[in-house]
Amino acid sequence: MRRLSIASRPQLSSSMAYPRRALPFLAASSNPPVPRSPHQCRRDMAVLSRSLRGDESPRKRRRWRRIWNRYVIPDRPTEIVAVEDDEEDTHRHDEYATNSIEESSSHRDGSIYTGLGYFYWKKYLHVADRGETRLEPMMFTDPTPDCGRYIGDCWRHRPTGMLQIFSIQVAKLIPQDAGSAELYGYVATRDNLDPLLNYVVNISRDDPLVVEQGSLVPMTGPKRGIEVGIDCMEITLVEYDMRIKVGQHEKDDLQILDGASMLGNQGSWGWPFKLDTPGDFGTIDLTLSRVRSAVEATVEVAILQVQSSFNLSLVCLTSGFKDEEIVLFDGAIAESRGLKRSVVAVASHSYMDLKFNVAGLPSTPDQHCCSFKAEIHGHVTQHIKTEFALISVKVTWSTLQHTTMA
Repeated sequence: MRRLSIASRPQLSSSMAYPRRALPFLAASSNPPVPRSPHQCRRDMAVLSRSLRGDESPRKRRRWRRIWNRYVIPDRPTEIVAVEDDEEDTHRHDEYATNSIEESSSHRDGSIYTGLGYFYWKKYLHVADRGETRLEPMMFTDPTPDCGRYIGDCWRHRPTGMLQIFSIQVAKLIPQDAGSAELYGYVATRDNLDPLLNYVVNISRDDPLVVEQGSLVPMTGPKRGIEVGIDCMEITLVEYDMRIKVGQHEKDDLQILDGASMLGNQGSWGWPFKLDTPGDFGTIDLTLSRVRSAVEATVEVAILQVQSSFNLSLVCLTSGFKDEEIVLFDGAIAESRGLKRSVVAVASHSYMDLKFNVAGLPSTPDQHCCSFKAEIHGHVTQHIKTEFALISVKVTWSTLQHTTMA
């Protein structure tokens, strides 16, 4: 595989604790470029840095050539070379694992609430505010009078970068022969739309979840889609505090996951990766992906006309991620009911597939599938008839709301 590289270029910092520094070759020259706004410059820097790393497709590199010509100092020679890479590009999420936990982000010792004026991300995302996000899903389901359409796309409401969390798994318990454990706590996100907590998991200490090594933690969220901004100054925070209940008092509980991880526009897009967060008493793996140009799908499932009790497993595949299943429901159905609402990020012009595994008690499961193509507005309803019940599936499409944070 060939990628573009610049000889002796400085390392780009990924830390957001301080403002990003300008690259040396963007200094003033005797022949300065046409003035551009700070927002335009930041976007240019993001595109240029991704291109130099080889993250962009050949089609998108046409833009960075224009940016390069706009900014590079004419009298300073700069060499761009093609680097040969013999490593196979398999794009498995194991190759994109990271254990980056932000400094001073612990809930246990309270350090996440200190240095609010020192750490940019703490102030920007209001980490001291423990309220839940005020925004709801399906904000732009209905077209507005000023919507314009071209080749099926809405000019007014555009897809945006989104974060999809596929699974949360108890990868390791220490000691390994501990058997089962009672787990509680939360995993949530904060983003540019609304910095308040958007819970993905929120388990009370009074009603802990019994887990074993390898268990999946059921995800009850997110409440709405999670934005990942394309601007280098926009960040998304994954915040977590999960513990193992061992006694009567919270101070005696064992910490298994604690801190926060920042995600920005830099890094892999469209490929799963892990937040590998080893703790003193175990490890919980979060598998997730940035999805470029995505829309929000809200999935609502109703179980109707139940004939007899049965087991139902509902999993979701989205945006071409064939090996990453999102478990939306797994349990027994005894009567007509609605399942919890689920929100999924779907890449524009791609599909979301739902797989219903239905089985009697006991019986070999039968699988029923339905697919939905990503849209900007509106909703689609499909019905699945089984020998146990009628399953009604409603998928509502929307883009994310864009607001200016105070």
